[in-house]
Amino acid sequence: MTRSLVPTSLFLAVAPAWVFAQSLPSAQPLETGKFRLHKFEQPIGEENYTITRQGDELLLETDFKFTDRGRAVPLKATLSQSARDLTPIKFSIDGSTSRFSILHETATVDGATAHVETADGKRDIAVNPHEFFTIAGYAPVALQQAAVRYWLAHGKPAALATLPSGSLRIVERGVDKVSVNGTPQEFRRYSIDGLVWGLETLWLDENRNLAAVITRDAEFDHFEGVRDSYESGLARFVADAAADEMAQLDQLSRDLPGRETGSMAFVGATLIDGTGRAAMPGSTILTSGAKITAVGPSGAIVIPKDARRIDVSGKFIVPGLWDMHAHYEQVEWGPLYLAAGVTTVRDVGNEFEFISTIRDRVNSGAGLGPRLLLAGIVDGDGPMALGVDRVNSEEDAKRWVQKYHDAGFQQIKIYSSVSLDNVKAVCREAHRLGMTVTGHIPQGMTLYDGVLAGMDQVNHITYLTPLLRPKSAHSPELSSEQWLQMLKNTDVNGKEGRTLIAFLKKHHTVIDDTAVLFSLMSRPESKPAASEEPGIANVAPELRGQMFNEGLTAAQLPSAEARMRIMLDLLGAMHRAGIPIVAGTDQAVPGYSVYKELEIYVAAGFTPMEAMQAATLVPARVMKVEADSGTVEPGKRADFDILDANPLADIRNIRTVRRVVANGILYDSAPLWQSVGFTPPAAGR
Repeated sequence: MTRSLVPTSLFLAVAPAWVFAQSLPSAQPLETGKFRLHKFEQPIGEENYTITRQGDELLLETDFKFTDRGRAVPLKATLSQSARDLTPIKFSIDGSTSRFSILHETATVDGATAHVETADGKRDIAVNPHEFFTIAGYAPVALQQAAVRYWLAHGKPAALATLPSGSLRIVERGVDKVSVNGTPQEFRRYSIDGLVWGLETLWLDENRNLAAVITRDAEFDHFEGVRDSYESGLARFVADAAADEMAQLDQLSRDLPGRETGSMAFVGATLIDGTGRAAMPGSTILTSGAKITAVGPSGAIVIPKDARRIDVSGKFIVPGLWDMHAHYEQVEWGPLYLAAGVTTVRDVGNEFEFISTIRDRVNSGAGLGPRLLLAGIVDGDGPMALGVDRVNSEEDAKRWVQKYHDAGFQQIKIYSSVSLDNVKAVCREAHRLGMTVTGHIPQGMTLYDGVLAGMDQVNHITYLTPLLRPKSAHSPELSSEQWLQMLKNTDVNGKEGRTLIAFLKKHHTVIDDTAVLFSLMSRPESKPAASEEPGIANVAPELRGQMFNEGLTAAQLPSAEARMRIMLDLLGAMHRAGIPIVAGTDQAVPGYSVYKELEIYVAAGFTPMEAMQAATLVPARVMKVEADSGTVEPGKRADFDILDANPLADIRNIRTVRRVVANGILYDSAPLWQSVGFTPPAAGR
C-alpha cells in the first residue's frame, strides 16, 4: 500500500481526530452521520453513513435513498481508505442516482495502478498516489465529504483525478455565517467543479464534517444534502451557493475574449428584424448602453464618433431568441444560453431563493446570462408532488401567490397535484394581482378543466394530444395493436380536434409545447443521437452519458412515430388557427434544443419567419414586454444574434450563431461555449 509523503504536522491539522484513535476496537464506529436529502428544497429521503476501523484501513459505508415523484432511488457505496493518510484503496457503488439512471462501478487501487470496472468494461488506470480520489458523481453525499477531507489532507492539490473516470477541482471560497435553529454558526465554504456539469457548493463545520452540499442530481434538478442537525439553514445555504457561483461566473466573464461594451455600430449585415418585414441587406444597427438607438440602411445612418464600428458584412442579424420553458438550475446555463443566441428565458419552476438571487444579479447586469422572467411553481400534497410551495387551501393560494408577486415574478406555474378548487383559487389571486398562470394540467383533470379554472397558458403538448381521441379510445382494455391503430387513425381535423382548437382560440390559451423534448425521446436505436441533434456531440463531458436514452426498439417505433405525427399535425393546425405557440425546451440538450424546436415548427408547417417569431416576438407579446423586446427596432433592448447564414432560406441556419448582443454587451459565442465545458459548433452549423 502506498504511504503518503504529506508532512505529519499538516495531516494532523486537517484530518478528523478519530483517524489517529488507534486504541478503538474495529467494531465501534469512529463516525456516524445522517444527511437529509432534498429536491427543490423538498425533503425526499436520507443518507446514513458509518466509518469504522479495520486494521490499517478505514471503511466508509453509506446507504443513500430518496423517493422522487413516486419512484424510489436507492444507492449504496463503500470506500476503504488508508487510516494513515486517507488514500483510497477500494471503492464500490451500486444503485441509482435518478429515476432513470443506474450505476454499478468499482475501483481497486494497487500502488500506482487502479483496476476499475464500469458498464463499459474493465480497465487499468495509472494514478498519482497523492492526487486522485474514488467517487462517481454527486451522490452519496458522504463521499463528497470524504473527497474534501482527502484534498485537505494532501495539501489542496489543484486537481484530483477521479476514479472510475474524470477529475475534480476544489477551491476554498470563504466563511459563511448561517443561522441554525436561531443560532448563527460559521461554516467554511468550498466550490467543487467536475463531479457534475458545473459548480457545486459545500460547507464544512468546525469539525470538518460536511454541513451541506448544493448540487444537481442526474436529471439536472436541484438537489441538496444537509446534515440533519443543520437542516434549518437550508434556504440560506441555497441562496449563498447561488450568489457565490454567480460571482465566480461573473469574474470569468470579465476575461472572455471578444466581449465588448459601450456604444457600437453593427455595419453591413442583412437584418431580419423579426417584425415580418422583408430582410434589409446592408443595414446598420446602433446601440448605446442596453438600447438600440437606430436601425436602417447603412447609407442612411450616421455613426456617432464614440461608437465602435463592428463590421458584420455578409452576416445575418435576427432578434435574440427566447426559451419559454427553462429550468435554470445552475449558473452555467447563463453563458450557455447566450452562446446559443438566447437572450431571454422564462424559468417555469425553481427554488425561490436560488432563482431570485440569479434573476437579480443577471437582470441588474452583475451576472452573466440572459434576462430572466419567472413563474413561481406551486403544487398540492400527493405522491407526485414537487417542491415546498404547497397549495392545499384558498389561504395557501393567497399566501404563495402574494409572495411570488411581491418578489417580482410574472407568473404562477401549476404543477401536477393541485386540486381543481385550488387551481381556481390560484388563478383568481394571480389575476387579481395582474399575474398570469401557466403550468401542467394536474392529475384527474383535463386541459378543458384547467383553462376553465383560469389557466392562461399550458406547458407540454402531451396535455393536448389525448383530447384528439374519442373517449372510447382511452379504455385500459385496448391491446397494443388496437392502441397503435387508434394512434394511426387520430385526425386533428376530426370532431375532437376541431373542438379543441375552437376552445383554445376562444379562451386565448397560450401553448408552450416543448415538442423538442418528445422528439428527442422518439429516436430509433438505429439512429445515432447526433444525427437527431447535432449539438449532442458538443456537450460537456459530464453530460454525454445522460443526454439520451438508447433509442427505441423496432417494436416501440411505430407508436412513437404516430405520436410525433399527431404532435406535428396539431402544432400546424393550432398555428393556422392563430393560437399563440411559444418555443420552450424543458432543457433537453442544453443550448441546442431551441434550434431543434424551431426546426420542428417548420416541419409542422410554419414558415421560417413564423418559427423564429415563436421564439422572439410571440413570447414578448405573451409576457407583455413587446414594447421593449422581440424585434430589432429603435428603442428596444439591444438583444440580437449575428449569424453566418440566412435562417429564412433554411431554418437550420439558426444554428450558425457566432456572436450575440445581450443587454447591449457583445459576446463571441465560442468562448461562452468553452467557459462551461462545451465544444463550439463547427463553422457552417
